[in-house]
Amino acid sequence: MPRIDIATAPVSLGSDYPAPFDRDFVERRRIRLGDAAGLTQFGVNLTTLPPGGISSLRHWHEVEEEMVLVLEGRLTLVEDGGEVELVPGESAGFPAASGEGHHFLNRGPAPAVYLEIGTRPAADRC
Repeated sequence: MPRIDIATAPVSLGSDYPAPFDRDFVERRRIRLGDAAGLTQFGVNLTTLPPGGISSLRHWHEVEEEMVLVLEGRLTLVEDGGEVELVPGESAGFPAASGEGHHFLNRGPAPAVYLEIGTRPAADRC
């Protein structure tokens, strides 16, 4: 079983959103564990969101499926139907084509750390 050295895994800071939409994501940090393992069918990121941080713009996917598992801190899941707080050990999943726009906010005083897991379809629209 290949061991992944988190210290040498690729890291993404911020987002690939164009200006001015990128400004809210400057301190978001993703360690790309799936890329480090050479995975091609699904991605895994160990993501750190600072206090006041936002995971992404609210979105949903036509083809991709996503799941999040909170490891440290607290995240507020914002969906069309309202908000719910997730604490360590809790998770949320987002089936493809649900039409349910979502994202996470860190309203807590400490960084939130969570795993992002998602399929990697050849084509997808948010």
